[in-house]
Amino acid sequence: MNTNHRLFGKNPPPVRVHMEEASAVEQLSAQLYEMTENHIRRDLVVVCIGTDRSTGDSLGPLIGSKLENESLRRFHIYGTLASPVHAVNLEERYAEILKNHYRPFILAIDACLGRTTSVGKISLAEGPVQPGAAVQKSLPAIGDIHITGIVNVGGMMEYFVLQNTRLHTVMQMADTIATTIKATDDRLPDLSPTASLLRSLRLKPSLELKRQNETPM
Repeated sequence: MNTNHRLFGKNPPPVRVHMEEASAVEQLSAQLYEMTENHIRRDLVVVCIGTDRSTGDSLGPLIGSKLENESLRRFHIYGTLASPVHAVNLEERYAEILKNHYRPFILAIDACLGRTTSVGKISLAEGPVQPGAAVQKSLPAIGDIHITGIVNVGGMMEYFVLQNTRLHTVMQMADTIATTIKATDDRLPDLSPTASLLRSLRLKPSLELKRQNETPM
């Protein structure tokens, strides 16, 4: 009997694992592969949200910078320590992604706050992430799927808590998530020549328009 939930149109259940569990990367990468394998003809984009101006909120940019140094074949990375995606530029960077990638399948990554017993846990689930929710900011939701890492305790004085989060916790979590994405990238097949050609043809009109609108110096 085939029990594949996709035959019945159901989404895979979320995975929640502590970063120190020995099988954390194995569990997360298996789930991420399952979530992306049906979208391999699309551009797979990772949006790492956060800022390096706050220790707790630097989880996303740290992951982005780690992945930028890897030779990824399938995942396109947005949001690094040098070029972060944060509250001020989120809408602008999202528009850039839509312009550069035809029908992108987006994995959004963000730090969050939670209960004391949940600090260090990483969640991977279907649906978008709501950036800024921990600090009561109203920002657009982003992502087809998302990864969140609980970096500290929430409930009060969120800005102060994020500023005083242990860097060790954030670095260890960033290592786990970056390794997960690299392991998944290694398993995914290359973009087929046909899909690559179609992507180029679909993007060509917007690129031509961009060139026409550029003013020579």
